[in-house]
Amino acid sequence: MKRKPDLLWILVILFGLGVVTTGYAQSLWASKTDAPVEFAQLQQQSTAFKR
Repeated sequence: MKRKPDLLWILVILFGLGVVTTGYAQSLWASKTDAPVEFAQLQQQSTAFKR
């Protein structure tokens, strides 16, 4: 039973690293200048407004 808090802290640290890594990856993804997926989505939105 003494080892369970250690396991809990390891899980908390891993979860925190996952959150930080995900946030960093999302910021890199959003700051890309050549993102054809976003461009395609913008084109679809502009054609929807024209109708």
